[in-house]
Amino acid sequence: MSKRRATATVSKILNFSCVDGPGNRLVIFLQGCNYQCKNCHNPHTIGICNHCGDCVAPCPSNALSMSEGHIRWNAELCTHCDRCLAVCPNQSNPKTQTMNVDDILQLVRKHQLFLSGITVSGGEATLQLPFIVELFNAIKADPSLRHLTCMVDTNGSLSQTGWEKLLPVLDGAMVDLKAWQEETHRWLTGRSHHRVMQTIDWLGKHDKLEEVRLLHIPAITDFEQEIDALAHYLSALPARTTIRLNAFQHHGVTGPALEWPPCSASQINAFAKQLTQRGLRVLYREPVT
Repeated sequence: MSKRRATATVSKILNFSCVDGPGNRLVIFLQGCNYQCKNCHNPHTIGICNHCGDCVAPCPSNALSMSEGHIRWNAELCTHCDRCLAVCPNQSNPKTQTMNVDDILQLVRKHQLFLSGITVSGGEATLQLPFIVELFNAIKADPSLRHLTCMVDTNGSLSQTGWEKLLPVLDGAMVDLKAWQEETHRWLTGRSHHRVMQTIDWLGKHDKLEEVRLLHIPAITDFEQEIDALAHYLSALPARTTIRLNAFQHHGVTGPALEWPPCSASQINAFAKQLTQRGLRVLYREPVT
């Protein structure tokens, strides 16, 4: 067996999740994103820590220190108050870990009897593609783990050549479609949506498109204005693909997006109704009021 070399910068791991793909999943959140979404619910996962030290003094539990030009995090002292995330000028997280594939496999084996699979999320997970490819290959090569499904949660910005590297060991991808019109998508994320649409089409063609997610932000996203075109596009996706609607809320959001009204239960219901009237089956959860 070839030696495993890939490592990843990991922001957080959830041992069990029922909202990050089908069944009960171990979820690995990787640090770093190539989008700058105004509505990001996890803005501290966007940047990579540059060890500026701005978070050290504000830490109330002295869990952070500077040593040899690098931030050191003491997990035993940390109370997870997230003061460090609030003061970071780089939209980053000083509490990340560098982990290799064997580190993750150890966790997977510990919980495998309770898992349906694993999901790699972010930030934008595919920015650390070599790690994902190596991890998924290791799982598929292990007789005790190969029954677990391997999925990616993504903004869809990976190139086709990147997806081709992942295809042999990928069971499915959940893709966020941030907006319908190119202009709206650029304003919301800072990036074009052409690659996203290509990704959705390509994954669908290869039967790897697990889910397309639409975040409904009333008066901000353009899905309702483009409902006919949107519905026509979504209706052409494979039957296995779930269309999931999420209602915008303020949890984790920073900056001007805090001034946007949250999406109410009646608004997400109305949006869902418009799509179902056009022949689509959608999943959504009403926001907690």
